[in-house]
Amino acid sequence: MILVTGATGTVGREVLGRIGPGPAVRAMARQPERVVAGRGTVEAVHGDYDDPGSLARAVRGVDTAFLVTSRVGRDDDERFLAAARSAGVRHVVKLSAAAVEDGGADDLITRWQRGNEEALRGSGMEWTLLRPRSFMSNALSWAGAVRAEGVVRGLYGTSPNACVDPGDIAEVAVRAFGEPGHTGRVHTLTGPEALSAVEQTAQLSVLLGRPLRFEEWDPEQARAVWGARYPEAVAEALLQSAERQRAGAKAGVGSTVADVVGRPARSFREWAGEHLTAFGPR
Repeated sequence: MILVTGATGTVGREVLGRIGPGPAVRAMARQPERVVAGRGTVEAVHGDYDDPGSLARAVRGVDTAFLVTSRVGRDDDERFLAAARSAGVRHVVKLSAAAVEDGGADDLITRWQRGNEEALRGSGMEWTLLRPRSFMSNALSWAGAVRAEGVVRGLYGTSPNACVDPGDIAEVAVRAFGEPGHTGRVHTLTGPEALSAVEQTAQLSVLLGRPLRFEEWDPEQARAVWGARYPEAVAEALLQSAERQRAGAKAGVGSTVADVVGRPARSFREWAGEHLTAFGPR
């Protein structure tokens, strides 16, 4: 049995859509009624990292688990790993972040992810780490302003990021579930090119067939916007991350997606072309 945590999230739902018929699949979510089944039969169950009983039920009978956590600073990974180990789970595929391997990254989010990776490595279970760059789907946060104003706003709009399609992350995860050679491996996942937000805006403009413009935030504007959405420490971590991106730390392009799935990583243009309805009519 394969357990997919975060089953209604950006990557978890993509994973569910790519697991073929054959293995039993269980999807864990706080709201299991929102789980969308993939190609086979999926058992949707309630799971909450704050509820040990729900974790114990979710991991019962599971062989391989896909682990996603998002509450920065919390011990959700340790709680899940303890339950998984007690239940005899053999292999955990963990969604982490590419910043973990950057020696210059010391923000709260990256330190938390490093601690999560260490917990998995020391768990006694087999492990695979997925370290993606930023998700292409982060551009969906622009959708409202694009529809209403024809504008994208952000910090350091000309800084490049080798962002990756969440679907490609999911493809690699599914390969790690069922193919040999992934145990004890770290897969850093990028898209096929490094693009800036200005360049992404230009590509969206062409695909939508209407003009879009990019408006640059200064750091204090970004701090105010992110501070309204996230705890102060997380907002500061995002600012530090943006500074590293401006310095070129996120521009490197790797071949791991192609090496694992046997085709090139998907481009931002391809991803955006499949999500145009979120940004308005063509």
